[in-house]
Amino acid sequence: MTFAALSLIEPLLRTLERMAYVSPTPVQTQAIPAVLAGRDLMAAAQTGTGKTAGFALPLLQRLAGEIATVNANSVRILVLVPTRELAEQVHSSFREYGENLTVSTYAAYGGVSINPQMMKLRKGVDVLVATPGRLLDLYRQNAVKFSQVQTLVLDEADRMLDLGFSNELNAVFAALPKRRQTLLFSATFSDEIRAMAGKLLNNPLSIDISPRNTTVQRIKQWVIPVDKKRKTELFCHLLKVNRWGQVLVFVKTRKGVEQLVQTLQAKKVSADSIHGDKPQASRLQALESFKAGEVKILVATDVAARGLDIDDLPLVVNFDLPIVAEDYIHRIGRTGRAGADGEAISLVCADEVNMLAAIETLTKQTLVREEEPGFEPEHRVPMTNGAGQIIKKPKKLKVPKSSRGPSKGVPGNWVGFDAPIAKPRKSAGGRSAVVPARKATTKAR
Repeated sequence: MTFAALSLIEPLLRTLERMAYVSPTPVQTQAIPAVLAGRDLMAAAQTGTGKTAGFALPLLQRLAGEIATVNANSVRILVLVPTRELAEQVHSSFREYGENLTVSTYAAYGGVSINPQMMKLRKGVDVLVATPGRLLDLYRQNAVKFSQVQTLVLDEADRMLDLGFSNELNAVFAALPKRRQTLLFSATFSDEIRAMAGKLLNNPLSIDISPRNTTVQRIKQWVIPVDKKRKTELFCHLLKVNRWGQVLVFVKTRKGVEQLVQTLQAKKVSADSIHGDKPQASRLQALESFKAGEVKILVATDVAARGLDIDDLPLVVNFDLPIVAEDYIHRIGRTGRAGADGEAISLVCADEVNMLAAIETLTKQTLVREEEPGFEPEHRVPMTNGAGQIIKKPKKLKVPKSSRGPSKGVPGNWVGFDAPIAKPRKSAGGRSAVVPARKATTKAR
């Protein structure tokens, strides 16, 4: 199958050839013809499988074939996303795919001044990518009108509901034209989203490229049990002994993000952060620096769990497990994209066993556990059976005083970071006792 066989126009084919897109992914193969035909659509596919191109390419083609122009303060294609980062990512994709077309695109989101956005919308734009809250602000100030909207795209609608956008979404839906095309694209569809889709979509085509809530098979996943108070020490140890290149690290709270970044920077490791308290300009700068390889460690809350497309990212570390199990799928989906291999490591303490059980139930797998010598937890992480059940809660492990704290070989500071690393000892089963090192393959984008 080729993109030409999907009836895409020549300007789009030239762009895809320049971008080295050889053949369409399964979700693109099914979605592009349906969107071109004007069908409503629900498409579920794993992260990194090309969902954005699945709706951006056919929508750009339809806009290019129209003679009528967009009116002042109006839009023709409206794409709703949950976060600022995803808004920029999707907007960038539309702009790049449409480089050989005369189609105008724009992204609007909160956290920045609304005035430049109002000025930009005065002439109207063909494609507007927006977060729900900022879109409603613009609408209520008459800066944007919906009378020309032909297609509504909901990208990661489940996350929008998780973030509390339910009321904003209902307000947007009520203001949109009744006659329109509606497309839902996501890696996961909860029962609540499917119920909402039943009210919004007209005889939709359903596409399920992979079983619901599954993770990419080429991502190697495992868990390292550790006491909560030693997570930072363990992460720094793993970073040193494995000589990791670039790593995307997810931490539960904004405070935790900044604490880890400060620790890494104190050890002369280039690190930056993304979370909701940072100005949007700073968030974008941190992301661009990470993509360019200028920053080694990017630490983030779940605001970065969706939509970040980073070339050849080899490793994701869950410093804390997510509260919402579905976010685990989106977090680790930042690696192993477009057919590449990836690794996802979770540092799990005893308090997180319920979250671990929920993730294993959702993904229908029991994650392999590998203890790190010198960091065996004093508070053991209860065993799970992959079906959401905790097998037993063991008593607190009694550790002799002499063995408490960092063991021999575990760095208490960053002195000797570049010193040769001793070969890991072999366990009784012959497996390496530490996670194997890998070369950083991240390339500047």
